[in-house]
Amino acid sequence: MKILFLGDIVGRGARRLLRRTLRDLRTKLGADFVVGNGENAAGGKGIDPDSLEELFESGIDVVTSGNHIWQHRSILPHLDREPRLLRPINFPEGSPGHGWTVATSRDGTRVGVLNLIGRVFMGSSDCPFRAADRALAEAGGAADVVLVDMHAEATSEKVAMGWYLDGRVAAVVGSHTHVQTADERILPKGTAYLTDAGMCGPIDSVIGMGREEVVERFLTQRPTRFEVASGPVVVQGALIDVDPAAGSASAIRRVRELGAS
Repeated sequence: MKILFLGDIVGRGARRLLRRTLRDLRTKLGADFVVGNGENAAGGKGIDPDSLEELFESGIDVVTSGNHIWQHRSILPHLDREPRLLRPINFPEGSPGHGWTVATSRDGTRVGVLNLIGRVFMGSSDCPFRAADRALAEAGGAADVVLVDMHAEATSEKVAMGWYLDGRVAAVVGSHTHVQTADERILPKGTAYLTDAGMCGPIDSVIGMGREEVVERFLTQRPTRFEVASGPVVVQGALIDVDPAAGSASAIRRVRELGAS
């Protein structure tokens, strides 16, 4: 079976494009299951209930997140009652929501999705490596295959997580930087790996935000309000071939589709 992982979804234009095109893209790619990082879906920072529902309506099966999940207070009740919305599992104990879920794909495969956040340049969180150990131990045989969204800034931390989980999960795919990397591979023990899936957002931008405002911030070092850029939207991610019987991956390739906003 095939799992499609979508990089960070940025703003309304990306949501609308996915709503119009994702079901056809699923058919084109033969994807049985779709995971998308939605932490920037509402206004480019955070996610709110309406944005979440729009992502589900577009055909995304599980929405992961990251450091911006707390941006909109209206999402907090949904974190506890909606198992298809995840926040990083290694946030401090007592945080609302869940960092792990199991959902059934179109072909009947039980897909486990684990959401982690890195600690390098990302603020204080519990150890993602030990959190992954605990989650996998507690999950037991609940899932046939497991995909990990490693939401982190440092490439080294993501690469380390790939090696750490090699042979224990089907895939480790990075998110957060909005820049798609070109290092997709199958690790020696059968785990698919990609440092960053990229983003679903405006291509003529600086990681989804308006170019002029971002350049001004760099030039002046003064606070500048960022807005999601307009224009054509790129859909980036990774398509992973997995074997439910073995719980491992046999192939991974980058996805890049350009469409109107």
